[in-house]
Amino acid sequence: MKIGIIGAGNIGGALARRLTQLGHEVSIANSRGPETLQELAAETGARPVPVTEAARGADIVVVTIPQKNVPDLPAGVLDGAAPDAAFVDTGNYYPRHRDGRIEALEQGTPETRWVEQQLGKPLIKAFNNIFAQSLQDNGKPAGEAGRIALPVAGDD
Repeated sequence: MKIGIIGAGNIGGALARRLTQLGHEVSIANSRGPETLQELAAETGARPVPVTEAARGADIVVVTIPQKNVPDLPAGVLDGAAPDAAFVDTGNYYPRHRDGRIEALEQGTPETRWVEQQLGKPLIKAFNNIFAQSLQDNGKPAGEAGRIALPVAGDD
């Protein structure tokens, strides 16, 4: 599959490592530009791209950035994805430690619904409840003992 990842922090990096190991074509972007992702690209084979190109032709686009930065993404950042693409939100809201206060979330809007409103696409919530190192290192193939499961929430 073609997978675009917006965000190259702990979760984005772990996903890039695992997904390229599994043979997927991965594009990865961050707010600092593709030139800052050369080390991760050399390690994984993921293709560093500007954030505006991460979704281009992707079957899956993963948005894995701090909640406070979602409104700063360029308008239409998810446009250009494949028809029927899935859009994944990995975020968690940390008002005291990172994100500051986001009024809509404080008033009860679910995090992923708020991100959907910002980005204009339906999102699936996944990968927000596992440590990046576990995500990167603990995956096992179907049928193997000791597999872990992760919840996924979405409409489709």
